[in-house]
Formats: sequence, C-alpha cells, structure tokens
Amino acid sequence: MKTVKGPTDHVVVVGAGLSGLAAALHLLGAGRRVTVVERAAVPGGRAGVLERGGYRVDTGPTVLTMPHLADEALAAVGDSLAARLELTGLHPAYRAQFADGSRLDVHTAAEAMETEVRRFAGAREAAGYRRLRTWLTDLYTAQMRRFIDANFDSPFQLLHPDLARLAGLGGFGRLDTRIGRFLTDERLRRVFSFQSLYVGLPPARTLAAYAVIAYMDTVAGVYFPSGGMHALPRAMADSAAGAGAVFRWNTTVTRLERALGRVTAVHTADGERIGCDAVVLTPDLPVVHHLLGRAPWRALPLRHAPSAVVLHLGTDRTWDHLAHHTLSFGAAWRTTFREITRGGAVMSDPSLLITRPTAHDPSLAPPGRHLHHVLAPCPNTDTGPGARQWEDLGPRYRDRLIAELERRGLDGLGAAIEEECLVTPADWTRHRHAAGTPFSAAHTFSQTGPFRPRNLVRGLDNAVLAGCGTTPGVGIPTVLISGKLAAARITGIHRRSPLFASAGTAAVPARPRTAQGAAS
Repeated sequence: MKTVKGPTDHVVVVGAGLSGLAAALHLLGAGRRVTVVERAAVPGGRAGVLERGGYRVDTGPTVLTMPHLADEALAAVGDSLAARLELTGLHPAYRAQFADGSRLDVHTAAEAMETEVRRFAGAREAAGYRRLRTWLTDLYTAQMRRFIDANFDSPFQLLHPDLARLAGLGGFGRLDTRIGRFLTDERLRRVFSFQSLYVGLPPARTLAAYAVIAYMDTVAGVYFPSGGMHALPRAMADSAAGAGAVFRWNTTVTRLERALGRVTAVHTADGERIGCDAVVLTPDLPVVHHLLGRAPWRALPLRHAPSAVVLHLGTDRTWDHLAHHTLSFGAAWRTTFREITRGGAVMSDPSLLITRPTAHDPSLAPPGRHLHHVLAPCPNTDTGPGARQWEDLGPRYRDRLIAELERRGLDGLGAAIEEECLVTPADWTRHRHAAGTPFSAAHTFSQTGPFRPRNLVRGLDNAVLAGCGTTPGVGIPTVLISGKLAAARITGIHRRSPLFASAGTAAVPARPRTAQGAAS
C-alpha cells in the first residue's frame, strides 16, 4: 500500500462529515495531531441537523447499518459506540407496502423473515429466501476485506483468488437476474434490489456484487440512535475532541498552500493560515478539485447517481401502518428507473422511502407531534431538470407527493403538517454537490474499486481524499471505511474491520454459517 511521503505529525482534515471524523479518530489513535476544519457549525456533513418549531430534523441519511464500523473508529482512541450512543435494532428493518395493497415486514432474523415470506408468498419463496440469504452472506464475505475495506494502487490488485470466488458467486452478473434465481415473486425481488438506487443504477444494469448492500440492511440489520441520526457524528466528534483533536467550526477552507509537491498549510476564508504535514480532503469532488486547482484526468467523464427530493414533515398526527422505515412501492418499477436514470423525468408512479424517527424517539418532536421524512428518487441535474428549473418544479412536485401519499393511506397528511422543509436538486447544487445529487458518482463498473477516483492525489505527496466520491463509495458504512483508508495512507496502519460484528462491540465472534446459526 502506498503511503504519503515525509513527516505526518500534524494532519488537517477538511470537513467534519462521517468520513472526516472517522479519519480523525484513526489518525489520533495512531498518534497524530489532528485539526478538523468544518464550514458548518456542527459535525455531520450530509448527516446534519435542522431545528425548526420544536422539531429536530435529520437532514441526511436515515438508515444506519453496520454500526460496528463507527465503533471501530471510536475504538482507535479507546472509546466505544456503546459508551456514546444508545442504539436500537429496528424490527422490522423495513415495512414494504405495494400497490396491490399487500404488505411485508422485512426482518433481519432468518427464521422471522422466512416465516413472513411464507405468509406473504408461499413455501417456495420462503425456501428461495433461505438460499438468497446464504448467497448474500457469502457475497459480503468475498468482498468486504479484499474489495471494500481496501486501498487500491493498481487494478492488478484485483487479481486475487477472492476475485474468482466473487465471479463464481455471480457477482459480475446483473443484480435483477441474480435475485431472480432465488425469488420469482416480483414484489420480493424489489425488496432485495431497490438498494441499487444507492449506487445510481437500475437493478437490471447493476452488478450483482452490489447485493452486498441488501446484505447490510436485510441480514446484518438496521439501527437507530437515540437523538436521531445526527447523534452519530456528534458522538464521533465529541470522542475525537476528547482524544485531542482541535475543531474549527464555521470555517471554510479556500486555498491549499504548497511547496515542493507538498501541501504545507490550508488557508481559510477569514484569513487564517493553518500549517500541516498532511491533509485529508473530504468535501464533494467539485470542491476538492477547486482546492487542488484541477480535476484528475479520466478516460471517461464521471457519471453521477440520480438525486432525490426529500420532504421533512412535522405533523400533528401519524399513521399506524407506518413502521420506522416504510418502503411504499408504486405499481410501476422498471419504468420508474428508466425515468430517473435515462429519461430525465420525475417518477410518474413513485416508489418512496418514508421514515418516522419519532416511532423510537418521541423527543425529536414536540409532545404529541411526529416527524416523517419522505425520500423520492429523482433525476440528477445532468440528465433531468436543472437547478433553476427545480426552483419552480419543486413546490409543484411536493404537492404531487402529498396527494400520492394521501392516496396510499396517509389520510389528511396535507392538513396535518405543522412544519416542513423541502429539499430538491437545487439545494444539493447550492451545497456544491456535483450534478445536484448527494449520492456522488454512480457505481458503474468503470467507477468501482480501483477505477473509482483514487484517494491519493497525483502530484502531491501528502494529500489524501475521503468521502463518498472516492473509494469505496456511497453510504454510511463505506464513507466510514473511506475515512479509515485515508488515515491508513498517512499512518501506514490498516487494520481490517471484523467481517461480522454487533453494534457497540469492538470485537465479536464470527456469525455462525449454518442456517440455524444464522437464525439465532
């Protein structure tokens, strides 16, 4: 593994998002002095927080999986997730509701899910689910250490027996086709393939290897921290500060000072110069390229993932059929994917993720009130309406979503809203996210693994990237890993994450591989 050259005693981390916080913790654990410079007033980056009318709104991701990766970062400084956060495992992880009126609770315990699938679609599909679960676990095991938790210096690093194992598992086929080998019920296939939107592609064009995301939430489990999702970056920042990190809040980095192929200092908008021996850059790629003065050459331009419209709603009532996370599927499926990935249109029959965090933490809203987050995938600004068009389109699409949710059983939703915040690609653009999407570069084959933008900066001996735009990619687990990988580039220390772990535990025994063991 290549590492930065020269002294690395003092490292400046630009950005206090999850990747920057993970990098800071791993650097501190390796004895480095760390300064974190963040343009916002609070940590979290995309995982921010908004206070409005007594509601505490998570403005970023709402689904937490693989929390042991955050625990691993805290353990680097002798801390633990259990000491910082109260985590609740969600049961069900999701509730799926379909256009035909059917409903499925998605459990992470094997026996419970097999029973639910049998009730929902019969014994044949239940047996298929068992085989699918084994395949998902094998797929995750084949990928995690070699292809996800790994720094790549060359594509030739892929030439390893694990690559043959991944190929033997069908990882280079298409996700939809591979899921179809286990499940014939189209509704079930949606539950285990909708995650492809996270990587920016429809299931029919996504590598089957990305079913590893379905492993993370349908097998490893989904969790919720008391205090909301923002409690996670807050806990990590508090831990880093306790371990000696210096945080500069409300501070924007405007320039990198260089000498002899090294970054020697970062300059801020208020005129401050912060000297450093190395720097970790975590903002979105356009911001990083602006600081570097150039974008690295690529044979093909980066292709970006679809974007999302998000409605944050504070209401005076809720609806009993909603779980903590509810997947509300429209009747259309392949059509909607074509609309947002190729056609440049909003979904005509949307599939939505509805999150109700007050189901497990009522303190996030005033007494007797409730929070609901509605996420609707939409085209990014490269393929669909531009940021200026969304200024007009956004309010009209908001009204369409409210009407559609009321039609799907959220009676009186419009009248129940007390506080709301609408987020569209125009807002992501204002935050300088490329193509108006918070999901960065899509995970096409040419933008995966060693072909994704590298975390080492060519031409600079001591600059490293972290975040969703570099390896390994998009999502809370992967950006936590990216912070660790960035720190390893500086320290030369790369400890492999445990393959199977429980929340809040730094080291746990491997998960049993038998069907009965998996159920327990």
